Amino acid sequence: MSKQFLRSITSVGANVREAVNAQSRPDFIHKLSIAQKECDESLYWLELLKETNYISEIEFESIYQQNNEVLKII
Repeated sequence: MSKQFLRSITSVGANVREAVNAQSRPDFIHKLSIAQKECDESLYWLELLKETNYISEIEFESIYQQNNEVLKII
């Protein structure tokens, strides 16, 4: 699960970077929508990590809040 979280969370940044270099407005929107989906998927993996006690409640709250803020920005 932690590897899945790592993959999805790093994909957010990669897709935002691709959006910055988009070739058109539709391409920009498409790349950001992928980043949004990956960010939401990261929240899912994070919730599973907490429910399986892989991370503590304090770690979860900190990371979840930051991830949720990024999702809102996107």
